[in-house]
Amino acid sequence: MRRGSLALLACAATFAAAPAAAQAQVPGSSEQLRNGVRLNGLVEHLRNLQSIANLNNGTRATGTPGYEASVDYVIARLERAGYNVRTEPFNFPTWQENAPPALQAAGSTWTPGTAADDDTPDVDFITFEFSAGGDTGTVPVVPVTNNVEPPTEQPSSAAGCAIEDFPAETEGAISLIQRGTCPFVQKLALAAEAGAVGVILYNEGNPGRTNALFRIAPTDYPIPAVLSSYALAKAILDAPDPTARLVVDATTTPRYFDNVIAESRRGDRRNKVLLGAHLDSVPEGPGINDNGSGTAALLEIAETLARQRTELVNQVAFAFWGAEEQGLIGSTYFVEQLSTAQKVRIMANLNFDMLASPNFARFVYDGDLSDTPDPGEAVFAPDARAGSAAIEAVFNDYFGFRGLAHEPTAFDGRSDYGPFIAAGIPAGGLFSGAEGVKTEEQVALYGGAAGSWYDPCYHQACDTLNTVLGQPPLDADGMEEPGDAALMHGGGTTSLDQLADAAAHATWFLATRENPLGAAGTPAARAVAVRRAAAGTAVGHAEYRGHERVER
Repeated sequence: MRRGSLALLACAATFAAAPAAAQAQVPGSSEQLRNGVRLNGLVEHLRNLQSIANLNNGTRATGTPGYEASVDYVIARLERAGYNVRTEPFNFPTWQENAPPALQAAGSTWTPGTAADDDTPDVDFITFEFSAGGDTGTVPVVPVTNNVEPPTEQPSSAAGCAIEDFPAETEGAISLIQRGTCPFVQKLALAAEAGAVGVILYNEGNPGRTNALFRIAPTDYPIPAVLSSYALAKAILDAPDPTARLVVDATTTPRYFDNVIAESRRGDRRNKVLLGAHLDSVPEGPGINDNGSGTAALLEIAETLARQRTELVNQVAFAFWGAEEQGLIGSTYFVEQLSTAQKVRIMANLNFDMLASPNFARFVYDGDLSDTPDPGEAVFAPDARAGSAAIEAVFNDYFGFRGLAHEPTAFDGRSDYGPFIAAGIPAGGLFSGAEGVKTEEQVALYGGAAGSWYDPCYHQACDTLNTVLGQPPLDADGMEEPGDAALMHGGGTTSLDQLADAAAHATWFLATRENPLGAAGTPAARAVAVRRAAAGTAVGHAEYRGHERVER
């Protein structure tokens, strides 16, 4: 994640030094809800999630008994609080390559590889995970119109990122596409849309980008697809009237798991505030920060809203997503199944993914893109931007009035808000940091240890209750120096307490005001945004696996 500028950090530092009277001036009157969201309630949920992992081989990953037990726990708590609760299944399939693939092209038979050969010089091509099985027969190979040949020293290719890049001859042929600029899944989706019967997507040819790679296609990808070395592609490009035959023997098997959705019985259902957090962990550990912390915050806010019988102008919904760590699968599936009318009813999506990092910073998603790169229209629909900027302002105003330093973080589709902003729905949220390295300037604002990760146990077995309540172990991957652990002691609970309060304030603000997002939040504006996003280029699936960026 990109860190904020030093100028913004300096501005945040002035907030931290604000007088006590200014610190008490919280916008509006969210105090009752915030006071009801208690640290001991948050920790109770974390303890229960840790117990679930302990009873299920140390993990709550989607597809394991630990995930199913987590679903049952969330349902029980929400039903007890009086919500309308439902589960919505999503497809999280498995894929198996039954036999090595075969590729004859440019007069040669090329050497296949597997995932174990990723980015090595030992093989010529590797099948995309979730490639369809099939035999293309011997057919022409048709390059997209904007492969960069010869490749420049620095990556520069935007080949196959737009449907216009695929000539008419692509239909019935194998499409040859260079890596670069946009996600692999976008290139693959467009090749299938253009009528290709197979795809050879090749490494770009720049220094360090020449070997065959193992990457992931959309889970419902309809044609055979491989990712090849530059040398293989170069042989095809140099051949006159090249032809090829691609054979993939693979099977994709559907599997269904549950998202959990709960909706308030009060509030206007035509203007819904949808809070989301992913419920799954990585297979390696219990995921108490990632993302038990977001789950705990949603449950505590939901229970407090119900207990206090908060007067709601707009309906509040709570979504607990599955398979985020495998690529935002649960949330993406949810958004893809919504009708246009259902999308329009969602006024805002608030996403809370990692709120209890021991070496934390207070990150706010940069909805107005004023401090971080624009991820492009395929990730962030233009009409969702004004509403997302308004959501960012709610968090920034809250932290400012509380005298708490904060800074922007990239709004690039890296968590479960991604499918929403791609669909034209405004979103925002908070983040306490993952594998990024904390700076000296941030230590001056938040405490902790410079040089270590924000969460030294990110995606590891040590992402446990002990780490959140105390400190990470000395052998955590993200620990720079052994002495850094003591500097993080209690950081997880401090972060969770403060960020959950901010989440509660934003929930209250959006749920209790008429049209809280201004002109961008009206039903008419939302309808335009959703329809325009639907008319744009779909990328098929998210370009992230959990918080890990998939290379382009």
